[in-house]
Amino acid sequence: MKKSIIKKIFIKLSRVLGYEIIDQSDFKSPTLQKELNEDLSIINKKSIVLPLGEVKITKRVNSVLIIFRTNTDIEIWDQNKKRLFEEPKIEYSLRALNSLIRSINFSKTKYPNIKFKIIIVDDKSKEENLNKIKKLIDANNLDINIIHLNHGKYKDKIKQQKNNQTFSNLASLLQSFELGKEHGQDLVFFVEDDYLHFEPMMEEMIASYERIASQVNRDIFMCPADYPYLYMNNEKTNILIGNKRHWRTINQTLCTFMTTKSLLDRYWNSFNKTCLDRYDPFEKYLNEIYTKELCISPLKSLSLHLTNVNSSYGLSPFIDCKKLWEENNTPKVDTTIIRNWAKEMKTKLEQTFGETK
Repeated sequence: MKKSIIKKIFIKLSRVLGYEIIDQSDFKSPTLQKELNEDLSIINKKSIVLPLGEVKITKRVNSVLIIFRTNTDIEIWDQNKKRLFEEPKIEYSLRALNSLIRSINFSKTKYPNIKFKIIIVDDKSKEENLNKIKKLIDANNLDINIIHLNHGKYKDKIKQQKNNQTFSNLASLLQSFELGKEHGQDLVFFVEDDYLHFEPMMEEMIASYERIASQVNRDIFMCPADYPYLYMNNEKTNILIGNKRHWRTINQTLCTFMTTKSLLDRYWNSFNKTCLDRYDPFEKYLNEIYTKELCISPLKSLSLHLTNVNSSYGLSPFIDCKKLWEENNTPKVDTTIIRNWAKEMKTKLEQTFGETK
């Protein structure tokens, strides 16, 4: 009994002092009141990964602004190839948005105090496709706004291109960067509409940002996808521990990545220059930033880039692509069935209670 009292006092004292106790005999943490295989970290406060101990969080996340770019008509920019599953482009846009919404909702259950906002930059989608996007938005209680790409605003800024597709892509990206600069407060996540995201993606990105940025004491860049091209040049990399998986340092990304408002401001000239012409590679000036700043991607992937199956910029290794695709199918409502059902119900009611008005 004396031992039990002393143990309780020791646990309370440890909590007051901010220490955590690990009881390996019971596989528990009595101070956290959790099993050791549970998530031991506390967002905005501390990151705990066994057996590496605790990282005090100094880079706290309070909000995430997501800029989601859509073009529901063009299959693949600058290419005539088909995407994996060979569906119309609107199907990829809807499933990408659905997976993003699911990931945000999953994260909100873990981090209810973090604010999320989505701005959709749409490039001349047909009314039919826009209505499908709006229905998906209306079905979710999130802060989501649609902004239509203003092509005219960028005609004098962007160099003349070989085709309208390339100009539209550059203009869409520039407007996205400008919106991030104007409305971003903390983390800013630029996302294209051909990525499917695993449900824990947002949670892992936020928690891993806090842990790794706090460890290196600087803001960082993060890419959610583990691209095939990262394995083709046998380049050396550093492996870091995130929230629930490993991360690796990389020196190039595509145009889906997360960073901070501070880094967006610091390297605004590079972000702006990226969009003024079609460079080779497209992300030339973004990649130059990564020679000065830390950029990381997850092992294994948190997101899947749905390009052609042979693309080195596409399918991440060891991912069940079909399962992720099917999980993010958006429900298709057959209005004919609903109307017929309503007529049948009306007839039955009239037969039972008389004519309805």
